[in-house]
Formats: sequence, C-alpha cells, structure tokens
Amino acid sequence: MLITGFPAGLLQCNCYVLAPRQGADAVIVDPGQRAMGPLRRILDEHRLTPAAVLLTHGHIDHMWSAQKVSDTFGCPTYIHPEDRFMLTDPINGVGPRLAQLLAGAFFREPKQVVELGRDGDKLDLGGIPITVDHTPGHTRGSVAFRVPREYSSTTDVVFTGDTLFARSVGRTDLPGGSGRDLLCSIVDKLLVLDDDTVVLPGHGPKTTIGAERHENPFLEGLSS
Repeated sequence: MLITGFPAGLLQCNCYVLAPRQGADAVIVDPGQRAMGPLRRILDEHRLTPAAVLLTHGHIDHMWSAQKVSDTFGCPTYIHPEDRFMLTDPINGVGPRLAQLLAGAFFREPKQVVELGRDGDKLDLGGIPITVDHTPGHTRGSVAFRVPREYSSTTDVVFTGDTLFARSVGRTDLPGGSGRDLLCSIVDKLLVLDDDTVVLPGHGPKTTIGAERHENPFLEGLSS
C-alpha cells in the first residue's frame, strides 16, 4: 500500500494520501489550506484517482480544501455529523485569533457529503477497508481512521487527527472540546491498539501507540 503525505498551509496540517497501489483509487485524509497543488503532484506521480475525502474533524486547518478537492474530482467528503456544521461555518469551531484571519472567507459544503455513521463502522473506499472510531474531545465529532496491517504494511495504521500526537494530545479549549472526553477517547479507542500500530497525526511526525503509551507525558498513569 502507498501512504504518503505533506504538511499543508500556514498551520501545517498533515494531509495524507493512501492507495492500495499505483494507478488505483486513492483516499485523501484532511486536505488543509493550499493542499491542491502538492496533492495534484502526488496523484499525477502515482497515477491515482481520488475516491473519497476523509475528515478527522471539522476544524478549518483540516478541511480548508475539502470542498475544492471533492468537487474537482467528483468524490464524496466524509465527516462526523457533530462536525458537519463547520464545513460552512468554520469560524464557530475556532478561537478568536484564528477567527480574525478567517474574516470574510467563504466556505460551502462539497456537493457530496456523507455523514459517518456509528462508532466502529467500516468503510470500503478504493479497495481499502477503513474502520471509523468516534474520538470526541478535541471536537465533538472527532474521529480516528484505522487501516489493518494486511492492507497497510506490516503494522496497523491509525490516522488520529488532533486527538493524539507524538508526545502530546489535542487541545480542548476550543468550542466543543472536553479534556475528560479526550482522555477517555485515547484510553478507550487508541491505547487498546497494539504497541506497533503506526500513528499518523494531524500535525507533526508519526509515532506509535507503544511510544505514546510509555513516553507521552499527558498519558502518564493512564492504562488501556
């Protein structure tokens, strides 16, 4: 399987592209600000056709280019229903400082929007089986996407958005955030995964569940 990505925009949100092989359908995770240029280069280089856009949550740095990517390539955007409102009103989901930067910006929903269903639901997108775990805390509609090792590489892979980072966790001081919910989501949905599970977060470098279990200062004393 091909998994690649790049940090997009001023807030350096990690945009990921995954596909079973070159010349196949691809899934795009969190296309942020100014994602279209580097995304096109990856798609062209590997001869990929976007089959879906997946959003780990509705914050603007993760969905800035979702409508453009989705409508340009004619593929649906998937988002949890609790965060769907941010597709058209992202200022509601951010703090006052970032809201000033967004003043006057106009956002609209992609033509095709699919609301993610029940916790634990499985999607089959472009031949890739993806499990959706609801992980509220950073936002009410935050989710993690899991790909099993038999389709990814030699390990499971989880896209955690802004729930879990290398040696850190997501902030909870924005609208819809909850510190208690965030830690519960990490313990119940992420720390139960195998230690060698690769974590691809919304910002910063990749890590593993094992590394975060043993070295993340925000998770000290927590157990799965």
